[in-house]
Amino acid sequence: MEAQIEELRLQLEKQCQLNKELQNQNQALEERLKQKEKELGELQSHLDELDVSSPHDNNESTQEVRQSRAAVLAIEPIPEDLDLTTKRVQKTASEKAQIMKAIGKNDFLSRLDDEQITMMVELLREVDRCPGDEVIKEGSEGDSMYIVAAGELKVIQAGRDLRTLTSGDVFGELAILYNCRRTASVKAITAVKLWCIERQTYRTIMTNKSKKKREQLMGFLKTAQTLKGLNDLQLSKIIDSMEEVRFQKNEVIVREGSEGNSFYIILQGEVLVTKKVNGQQKIIRKMGQGEHFGEQALIREILRTATCTAVGSVTCFSIDKEVFEETIPVETLQLYDDSKFMENPTTPERTSTSTSLRLKDLIPVLYQEGRYQGEPVTLGVGGFGRVELVTTLHHGKYYAMKKVSKKHIVSKRQEQHVLFEKRILLAIQCDFIVRLHAAFKDARYIYMIMEFCSGGEIWTKLKEFGRFDENTAVFIAACVVEAYAYLHKKGVMYRDLKPENLMLDAKGFVKLVDFGFAKELSRGVKTYSFCGTPEYMAPEIIQNQGHDFAADFWSLGILVFELLVGSPPFSSSEPQKIYAKILDGVMKFPPYMTEAARSLISKLCRPRPGQRLGNTKNGIKDVRHHRWFNSINWHKLRMGQVEAPTVKLIRKGPCYINFDRFPFDKTQADEEFSGWDRDF
Repeated sequence: MEAQIEELRLQLEKQCQLNKELQNQNQALEERLKQKEKELGELQSHLDELDVSSPHDNNESTQEVRQSRAAVLAIEPIPEDLDLTTKRVQKTASEKAQIMKAIGKNDFLSRLDDEQITMMVELLREVDRCPGDEVIKEGSEGDSMYIVAAGELKVIQAGRDLRTLTSGDVFGELAILYNCRRTASVKAITAVKLWCIERQTYRTIMTNKSKKKREQLMGFLKTAQTLKGLNDLQLSKIIDSMEEVRFQKNEVIVREGSEGNSFYIILQGEVLVTKKVNGQQKIIRKMGQGEHFGEQALIREILRTATCTAVGSVTCFSIDKEVFEETIPVETLQLYDDSKFMENPTTPERTSTSTSLRLKDLIPVLYQEGRYQGEPVTLGVGGFGRVELVTTLHHGKYYAMKKVSKKHIVSKRQEQHVLFEKRILLAIQCDFIVRLHAAFKDARYIYMIMEFCSGGEIWTKLKEFGRFDENTAVFIAACVVEAYAYLHKKGVMYRDLKPENLMLDAKGFVKLVDFGFAKELSRGVKTYSFCGTPEYMAPEIIQNQGHDFAADFWSLGILVFELLVGSPPFSSSEPQKIYAKILDGVMKFPPYMTEAARSLISKLCRPRPGQRLGNTKNGIKDVRHHRWFNSINWHKLRMGQVEAPTVKLIRKGPCYINFDRFPFDKTQADEEFSGWDRDF
């Protein structure tokens, strides 16, 4: 018996030793897993920021899924005093041909229009480099794009040769769109000649060109008799809806006797007007730039009274009757959403911070278990700071505290945007937008004490579930529509819609957060900032054509697609590929997506902003009335009287259970005393 007990004791000791070894192995594996996750995140960041062109197949058939959080592009002011006349560089015909060929081969640049390309060719300056010279340094901030005119260079990343660049290759093109960190070095192998253009030069010329073209078109429209009763806002809407069309030499644009349904403005070239008299074509006159024809076709059924033929190649701006009727109502203009239920007239707007909260009374909430047990809870980490979970000693209410380094704000020139974000959030009284309870500052940080949405981010849930069923997607999008209706009525563009900026409250209702890119804008006015999230950017932002509220409706279409599919329609690990796909505008819908969803997305993501659902004459009402939203009772949704299908996405447990976990950052930002936050 004793021998058996001794044997059992030995086996038990052996098992305990084995368990201990396994535990140690598990800890080691967990550490390795953490390290691998960190390395994977760093690699993904490199991929997301890659700005050196690489050979690729333009006919990609597979959709690349967005697995990482989207990169955010901060607003950068456009210099108003940049003299471009001194920057034009004379080039030979062969040099121009070489540059044009290089642009034509590049995924992003080839999508620019002829006028933009011509300007770019004029502004490229010559740069010479010797063998061994470093043109681009990995890790540095970029502001120039290059085209190789002659010689060879090599692309090096983390000490490893990636490829060789030769005559006609383009590199660094993302730097002309926004301030991005170089993810590879480019070094001259031989003596090289390069063509170069800086970001501020490119953005200034593109913005000036867009503004000038818009003013020119406005002037042309004001000479049309049929349109003389319209105001500038209405004319601006028409410009947003017009398409650029081209005709070859001797091509008939409109034919006498045919049904008229389009109006044309001549941008370039000449048009011959002829009329049949006694069986013969009689020349009436020639029309040139700025002249227009077919305006009567916009307001009544009419047959063409003359034939218009292109003399040489002709470029026109055109709008057809159907689009015009969507844009400008025949009797009275209804550009604004006049919903009577958006605001409770008895509820006063908040104009100041809550005086009951003090920064010193807020204490961090700590993780109760897991690898970060005992550390403060971090709800999110972004390019502009951290969001931490805090509570008060006496009331026990939870808040999300957004904490941003003042020095970082100054270095990125975001002072005005931070001040605006605080001001706009204080004025907002909408159940579909997160509330700002108080704002504070000290020598190192600004603090914004926000409403805590315990259900977590839509982004986290989307990655967990892969994609949402239609009922859930409809509800989430409907909440966004209500937030948009409120903001747009107040003249505020949001400009940063994505699943990462949508939060769930305890009841599953969706709230918009992060107003860092929001902007006040008058109707009919355009803004020219390059900002937002690449996958969600409207084509007019990428092309520096000026944008307005229509850009928000484009991003709504992208959001609906991502909610239903799990990734946005235009995806790639390389930003320049994303922009090229957006400008191409070809969406591939999966077979399981319903016809109603495809219809809504297609109408929200029309290339011309004036034709987008939500931006035509009935405004956001047209979005609400689309059949994809048939299950939504909009009044009950606004009143909070519907059961949210998103409740099933919310996990039960500690108050932070629906959030990803982040280690606490013990480092402190440097002090900053410039005084920009005097009135914060």
